[in-house]
Parts: sequence; structure tokens; C-alpha cells
Amino acid sequence: MTSGPHRRGALALLAGGAAAACTPRRDGETVLRFWAMGNEGGTVGQLMPEFERRNPGVRVAVQPLPWTAAHEKLLTAYAGASLPDVSQIGNTWVSELTAIGALSPTPPAAADLLTDQFEAVLETNEVAGRGMTTPWYVDTRLLFYRTDLLARAGFGAPPRDWAEWKRAMHGIKRVAGGDNYAILLPLNEFEQLLTFGLQTEEPLLRDRNTRGNFSNPGFISALAFYRSLFAEGLAPLASAAQISNVWTEFARGYFSFYFSGPWSVGDFRSRLPASFQSSWATAGVPGPNGLGASAPGGSSLAVFKSSPHQEAAWALVRYLSEPAVQARFNTIVGDLPARKSAWDIAQVERDPMLAPFRGQLERAKAVPKVPEWERIVTEMQIVAERMVRGEYTPETAAAEIDRRADRLLEKRRWMMEQGRAV
Repeated sequence: MTSGPHRRGALALLAGGAAAACTPRRDGETVLRFWAMGNEGGTVGQLMPEFERRNPGVRVAVQPLPWTAAHEKLLTAYAGASLPDVSQIGNTWVSELTAIGALSPTPPAAADLLTDQFEAVLETNEVAGRGMTTPWYVDTRLLFYRTDLLARAGFGAPPRDWAEWKRAMHGIKRVAGGDNYAILLPLNEFEQLLTFGLQTEEPLLRDRNTRGNFSNPGFISALAFYRSLFAEGLAPLASAAQISNVWTEFARGYFSFYFSGPWSVGDFRSRLPASFQSSWATAGVPGPNGLGASAPGGSSLAVFKSSPHQEAAWALVRYLSEPAVQARFNTIVGDLPARKSAWDIAQVERDPMLAPFRGQLERAKAVPKVPEWERIVTEMQIVAERMVRGEYTPETAAAEIDRRADRLLEKRRWMMEQGRAV
């Protein structure tokens, strides 16, 4: 958040709504409107005094937004011609905002911002090979696991492939005893199954991303592996809402493997007792034949085409992309920097719980870049839950996911035929 006179300006901007969008200058200043979400919205203001010092006559008004409202607010602002100059966005929104023509592509003078990046993350910021947004911070999911129970099960190191992982899970279930399980795979979350599915060499969509390709042998194997974890009693048939407290259940041994991202490291440290801190760690995702892929995540910085302050907006993106600034932001909010060199400056990998994330990000694999993707994976998870409950086999589940994906992509196919889709 900003403070003093800057904070008053930001509050005036919030109160003014669309009217403020029509008054970007005040007393000769250029006011850059910057929307930021979640923890970043409340903390990025700490970086602004230095930017404003370097850019006399430019002031940044930060508007914090909750993630739950951000996507809809951006689309509403686009429709109402009141988008900010710059915004933090989820990297899965890039294709949608590109499709409606809202984004200002990366200009040649800013092409260097797209170097020193994790390849899969950078790919999520590109459409048709052109940079549309700039990675700001990154994340991905890997395994949080109980080191003590794994050791008691006879495994001195985390598993690296599915076969070893399955043996370790059966061993953990034996030593955990009672009604405990080995892994938590909430039935209402798609991320875990998607991670398994990313191990296939085949793309998840085909025909220029106009049809589902979930019936490929690799994804069917992922569905079979996923189903087996429930069928063999290694994962509970439960949704996230049925787990009262993830940290408490993890500590009591209800499950010993858990998929999550870097945001959970702080939670595990603050919510679990000091005596338990030596009993957990993080590790890369096992794949069919060794350590495997996961989906790249994080947030990007978008400059909107409607901004009348393109030069100042790109100067802000450049500033927030500086490795030293990203390293400082890492110390403020804990986000993993997008620039690899910032990891070295911030010494992120000195933290043993965060170090595995770098390797996982190097193995990350971008998901299809179509506006319908979030709806497709939601349908994927609905079908997967019905498969786990016995309604489908892996083969028929894959076919059903394809059918639903094809229906969601119908408009895209039509646009491709008309030469209007990207």
C-alpha cells in the first residue's frame, strides 16, 4: 500500500472509479493506475517510492484487488473502457485478454525483459510466439511430504518415479495405521490430475487447440494411475471442503504427501509446531520414468493497449522486472522471482524447502493457451471424480473429457475456420 499523500491519491482513485480513469494527470503529474491482487496488492506499494524517484513527474496509484474478483473486474473494465495502465494478471488469462485485443504486446525496446526467464513460464506469456505480458513472479506445484513417516516406511529419499512412489505410499499407509492415508488428492481440485497428465509426451489439445486430445495413451495412463490411488486406499474420497485443517491433518498423519506451491511453505512453518519442523520437506514431482513435469504458475504484468501512458507503463514493468527489485520483493512478500538471476541475488535456494522449486520450474510444461482452458480442466475434474467413483474406466473417462472439451472449443473451431482466432 502507498502512504501519506500517495495514499490519499490512491484512495481518491478508488472512490472515483471510472471518473478517475478520465483524469490521469493531476498538477502536471502522470498518474499510472496499477491494479494488483492478493498479498502483492497490499505490499507492492513499498517498491513505488524508488520508481517515482527515478521517474520524476510519474506517480503510481496502486489499487489492491482480491483474486476472487480480479478476473471479472478486468473484463468489466475492458467493456467499460476503464482498464488501468498496468495490472497484475494470472498467466492463464493471457490468451483471453489477447483474444479481445486488450493487451499491449511487448515492444522491441522491452524484449530484453523476456530473457533470464524460466522457459515454460515465459511460454505462458506468449501468444503465437509473441510476448504479450511479462512474468512477474512464478510458482508451480510439487510434493510436500512427511520425512519421518517415509523413513519409517523404509525410504531414505523421496520417490522419483510412479512405481517407487506407489511402493512408498503403501509403506506409509502401513506405518501410519488406523484410518490414515498416504496422499491427499481433493476430488474438487483439478491441479493434481493435471500434473499427472502433463507427464505425457502428447499435447492435451490437438488440431491447433480446437479439439481435446485426452484419449492419448499417456493421459489414459495418468487417469489409471490417479484412479488406482483411490482404489488401493491410498487417497481418501474427499473434497477440500471435507478436510477441516490441512496442516493439522498433515501433522497427525492423515496423509503424508500433499501437492502445493511455494505459498504453503510459510503456512507449514507458521502453523505447525516447532517440534514438527524436522518432519516435513518438499520434493520434485515423480513421473512415470523419473522426476516429472508440473504446470507453470505465477503472475504476469500486463500493459493495456488503452493506456495513454505507454512509455511510463513500460517503464514500470521494466522496473518491477529488475532482478534486484524482484529480489527485494521476495524478501517483502515471499514470491519466487521470475528472473533467474534474482533467485541468486535473493539466495532463494539457501532455503531447503524452496530449493526444489527451481528444479521443478525447469521441468515445468506450459498448458494449452486457449481462453476455454480453465473450463476444460474443470470438466476434466468432474469426469475424473465420476471415474474414481466407478462410473467410467480410464478409457471411457478420457473419451468423455474429449467430448466435453470439443463442445467448449466449438466456437474456437468456428473462429479458426473464419481465420479470426489466435
